[in-house]
Amino acid sequence: MRITRIEPVAVHVNHRGDWIFVLVHTDAGLTGLGEASHSGNDGLLVAVLAEFDERMRGEDPRRINALHARATIGDLGRIQRTAWSGLEQALWDIVGQSLEIPIRDLFGGALQDRIRLYANINRHVTNRTAEGFALAARAAVEQGFGAIKLAPFDEVVGSGRVRTGGAAAWQAGVRCVRAVREAIGPDVELMVDCHGRFGAAEAIAVAGDLADVGLLWLEEPVPAGQVDALAEITAALPVATASGETLFGVQGFAPFLCRRVVDVLMPDVKHDGGLFDTRVIAEAARMNGLSIAPHNPSGPVATAATAQVGSTLPNLMFVEYAWGEVDWRAELVDPPERIDSGYLIVPAGPGLGHRLNMPVVEAHRP
Repeated sequence: MRITRIEPVAVHVNHRGDWIFVLVHTDAGLTGLGEASHSGNDGLLVAVLAEFDERMRGEDPRRINALHARATIGDLGRIQRTAWSGLEQALWDIVGQSLEIPIRDLFGGALQDRIRLYANINRHVTNRTAEGFALAARAAVEQGFGAIKLAPFDEVVGSGRVRTGGAAAWQAGVRCVRAVREAIGPDVELMVDCHGRFGAAEAIAVAGDLADVGLLWLEEPVPAGQVDALAEITAALPVATASGETLFGVQGFAPFLCRRVVDVLMPDVKHDGGLFDTRVIAEAARMNGLSIAPHNPSGPVATAATAQVGSTLPNLMFVEYAWGEVDWRAELVDPPERIDSGYLIVPAGPGLGHRLNMPVVEAHRP
């Protein structure tokens, strides 16, 4: 079996951007499917996939290790990492299809066939007020989700901003978190993503102001590259911390595995190297007593890929779900994505378990 073409497929979603899928065509009639969304520059990502297409035509798609060695030479940036990660998902999809088994069976089989999701409402909300966040959170809970995440501090910018006290720039975000907690009640788990907006002292002040809200975790209070600051925050806070969405390969996660930097690691199958690296990262995390909650504000393909590997992990907490982006999301894949009471039903078909529904794709081209 040989690769005949690597094809990017873009689907327009909403104001937050597009989903980018990767199709790997073969001369055996099998086509692998992966997702490479949110690289930061879709045009450059497509160009990188074109380079892969040139270099990998005629190669055996089942030789994933050899293709990995050729594609990940040097100091890769986010765009190259995302391109490879999407391509790698598609290669595993081909292997599973060729053997007529789901990808999870290639990793030792599933521990569960239903994956708990949490609803990330951030990509849905356009009215970024306390009322807007609360309305979205309540709607997600009514749909059966038992855990909610929001990112209320995206407007916190500027080095000269007020960082402490009642006039602090983050106070509006705190009001959003409190409004969401009031809207969803005390029993729904609540997480806050800071998108790396703070310094260590500022993050500790924010967490202190939210101490009575009952957060499950505070995510990326400072950028993931600030390992010492993350460790300082984790040691200082009674609430759990989470990070890791932009890191690549087990080598990228190494600083988080050598000491307690955060409590929850968040590998993203679109950026971390793909399915195999996600599995390796999760096993290394388990060795160090850390939980895995995959970052996944993505389309249905990355969600299915995450579920295939996530279903094999004993230290999986749950998986992120980009709630409320478009009402045609489930129908973008065949068979349609199935979510029941906040749980994703892991697709049972060979490989990834889904194909793109091309009429829906064509209806939503950029």
